[in-house]
Amino acid sequence: MPAVHCFKPAVLLAATLLLGGCSTLAPMATWELLKLGSNAAMASQTPKPINTVHHGDAPVKDVCVEYNRDMPLDELVPALQAELKTQGVDSRVYDVGSGQLACAYWLRYAGSIEWAVPPLGQEHRAYLSAAALSLHRADGRLLSSSAYAGDSGLGRWASTRKKIAPVVKALITGFET
Repeated sequence: MPAVHCFKPAVLLAATLLLGGCSTLAPMATWELLKLGSNAAMASQTPKPINTVHHGDAPVKDVCVEYNRDMPLDELVPALQAELKTQGVDSRVYDVGSGQLACAYWLRYAGSIEWAVPPLGQEHRAYLSAAALSLHRADGRLLSSSAYAGDSGLGRWASTRKKIAPVVKALITGFET
């Protein structure tokens, strides 16, 4: 998305406030314009995978996700599964130690969250600040790994799925694009 699109809401707000005469901007309309501007700024930032290692094995079409009870962000596993599906990979989720015989490939993940008040928000909210994914054969041999390192700007408020999407793609394809 070109950077020009991110500034349209701010320009519209400034132009409206500078109008003279009888024009007014209702408080709710102002609030909506501010939210639109911050959402546009967040949407323009694209997370990048880092530290990708891929051993060039045949493409994986089915993977088991080892559920990490130490990762307190409920939306991470659904985001992982949705992005795996986007890459053409079916997935199932198992607790640690279960399903060992049913799975030729395992995806393991770890991550951390931070808490802060989002722009124009009033309450603290958790967001994904870092994540590491690794893909293993059933015997434990590493096939690939990739990671997400958090963003300190407005990008930290992007959805978990948007943050994890390029990491899953790098994990499956080996390309950090």
